[in-house]
Amino acid sequence: MFVDLQQDWAAGIASGLVAEGFVRFDRVRTRAQLVTLGASLGRIVAHRDSDADGVTILQDRGGFAHRIGFEGFGTGALAPHTDRSGVTDPPALLLVVCGHKGTSGGECIAVDGDAVYHDLADVAPQAISALSQPRSVLFGGAAGYLGSIFEHAQGGRIRVRYRMDGLAQYSPQVSRWLPELRRAIDRHTSQFVLDPGQGYVLHNHRWLHGRTAFTGDRVIYRLSLDPHPEFTIPSGFQTPSNVGVAP
Repeated sequence: MFVDLQQDWAAGIASGLVAEGFVRFDRVRTRAQLVTLGASLGRIVAHRDSDADGVTILQDRGGFAHRIGFEGFGTGALAPHTDRSGVTDPPALLLVVCGHKGTSGGECIAVDGDAVYHDLADVAPQAISALSQPRSVLFGGAAGYLGSIFEHAQGGRIRVRYRMDGLAQYSPQVSRWLPELRRAIDRHTSQFVLDPGQGYVLHNHRWLHGRTAFTGDRVIYRLSLDPHPEFTIPSGFQTPSNVGVAP
């Protein structure tokens, strides 16, 4: 869904996040406006790469992007992933705005983890069990977080934590199901283009995001947020009633 900035932006975004976990918007003109809008929706969470206002600028920084975990600062494709998988409590929301469009490529990628989970529950229920086992994936390296791709949360909900680069080490039981998981992700991947001033907010405990490779001076502004409690935005998605997963 799209939310109009002329209306009550934060309430409209929160309503969309409760319903679908993903909302698009446009007409963000300045970085200061982005920060103001973000703060109206939630508490800004500092990132390793963010500036003092919490904004991370994603653009080509040449060889810097060759380091593991810094690929977002290059021009290559980024496979679908959730943000900050190596910390105990990743920020709940990602707010992304296009500052400058590249010459070619750079389409945004979004994947609904809820749809992926339901898909696997239908075609490969054994995969659900394996991908939900606690302490089956080490995210973020030796000092990171030992968890699972699908994690149980309060209220019978499921949270997604996923990446496929050098900062994720999977147990043999999980590794055997990764091809099935990637096929399900491919089946539910959508792509779209952001023009300058357009953006989206997604729930980082439910949606995967990424991008295609690009050329040119593509600039993206990103904020990490934890939503204000009054918006009552739930984490993750509800467990399907017909799926039994070992806790």
